Amino acid sequence: MTVVSPAGRGLCAVLAFALTLAAAGCGGSAEGVGSAATTPRPGGTLKIAVSEDPVCLDPPQANFSSAVNVMRQLFDTLTDQDPRTGEIKPWLATSWEIGPKATSFTFHLRKGVTFSDGAPVNAAAVKANLDEVVKLGAKSLFASTYLFGYKGTTVVDEHTARVEFKSPNAQFLQATATTSLGLSSPASLAKPAADRCRAPIGSGAFVLDKLQTNHSVTVKRRAGYAWPSSLAAHQGEAYLEAVEFRIVPEQGVRTGVLTSGQVQAITDVQPVTERQFRQGGFQVLSRYNPGLPYALYPNTFRPLLGDEAVRKAISKGIDRKQVVDVVLTPTYRPATSILTSSTPAYVDLGKDLAHDPAGAAALLDGAGWKPGPDGIRQKDGRKLSLNVYFTTGFNPNTTILELLSQQLRKIGVDLQLRPVDAAGFGEAQAKKQIDFRWGNSTRADPDILRTVFSTKFSAAAYLPPTDLDDRLDQEVKTLDQAGRAEVVGEIQRTVLDRGYAIPVFELAQVVGVSKAVRGLTLDPSVRLRLHDAWLAS
Repeated sequence: MTVVSPAGRGLCAVLAFALTLAAAGCGGSAEGVGSAATTPRPGGTLKIAVSEDPVCLDPPQANFSSAVNVMRQLFDTLTDQDPRTGEIKPWLATSWEIGPKATSFTFHLRKGVTFSDGAPVNAAAVKANLDEVVKLGAKSLFASTYLFGYKGTTVVDEHTARVEFKSPNAQFLQATATTSLGLSSPASLAKPAADRCRAPIGSGAFVLDKLQTNHSVTVKRRAGYAWPSSLAAHQGEAYLEAVEFRIVPEQGVRTGVLTSGQVQAITDVQPVTERQFRQGGFQVLSRYNPGLPYALYPNTFRPLLGDEAVRKAISKGIDRKQVVDVVLTPTYRPATSILTSSTPAYVDLGKDLAHDPAGAAALLDGAGWKPGPDGIRQKDGRKLSLNVYFTTGFNPNTTILELLSQQLRKIGVDLQLRPVDAAGFGEAQAKKQIDFRWGNSTRADPDILRTVFSTKFSAAAYLPPTDLDDRLDQEVKTLDQAGRAEVVGEIQRTVLDRGYAIPVFELAQVVGVSKAVRGLTLDPSVRLRLHDAWLAS
């Protein structure tokens, strides 16, 4: 397989940006688990305990990491991304050409590939999938932003698809390696969007066998599969006969089912358990998440957080190092920007995120917030009391936010914790009750900033339209490597200078694995790859 070099000097720079900068995003303690010297043993069922129900298994609609871990086994993508270098590699597309201004991308598809329902993976299927992403609109939180300026897809011939945009789209090639743009069978696309969440049909190495809400998802090996990524360790069918993803929200229970041998791997290993596994004879696979760190995202439409001084004071009141030292482990890092340090075009703005309670107090004093009898600041008879909505998929979230609440109380801010599930978060958002949302976003490309902060795409940006939208548009249209990195740097500074986000720590995905497991790896977005995985016993 060969990749046709893109025409034009500017497009070479686009690929160079993905290669040279994404290479910085490939940290972690292991590239995979198990010995490469042993001969793979086909068969068996790998049991994995995950922290939350996937909710939806349709690539453009899915938002939870547990869903992506399952979907990576069911769906193939046009391209793949090398987790070591960031380079874009062939998968369903054996080669591609990019137009001189990155407004057109022509993909040459692998022949003989089929979806699990027997339909061919051809240019018409590529067109149907991309058209459907646009139709989904807001239901497709991530994928719809990847198709910024989408003009349409032309079926050149059965195995050639030309995707066109109204303006340059510097991030699109990398986007074709994400699970959000995994290809579904046209028959599946004909169903209502909600139905696709429960009945996925892809071209992947596994097919859905059984889905039990809040209990488990089981996928089984697809017979005759013969088109893995060019990065795969072997060609042909998956080694494993099946994979069972068990939904186990409680970290202590997840730890117990691994140590007792009921499962062979668990995701979302928590800090206290990580230490136990590293010392207790288990394999630990970890990689830093590229994208956005865990942060408080303020709703600037709420009365108290519309004031920039309040938002910036809260950022100064947070001791990020203490969060990592007290609650987490050395595997995690204090945030030093709104991009994680493993993301292309990251800029170290750590000095702007220093713990500065005196500076926080000065900002609040200047904004008219005076300490009340109980230490909580008041203004015009109203306390500086704010809520934060969060889910507990990452178990330390509660402990971390309790610590943040203690830190902020010292500067006179009352932070009220509101743990919710996905439905509860949606309800609170619909009722406009949210002051802060807490979370992170993962993608091995800085365009994740546009996905999250552009008011053109995300209602959860909680921002009014500003000149930041123009800079985010400029980022995706800039083809030159250095030029795009400069724009991304400006965006990071703007987000922090205006208090549009309050970063706290960089997440690492940590997977605990039995020594019986071989060949399990993580992709650049820290999701499980299981095509090459096998059980030694």
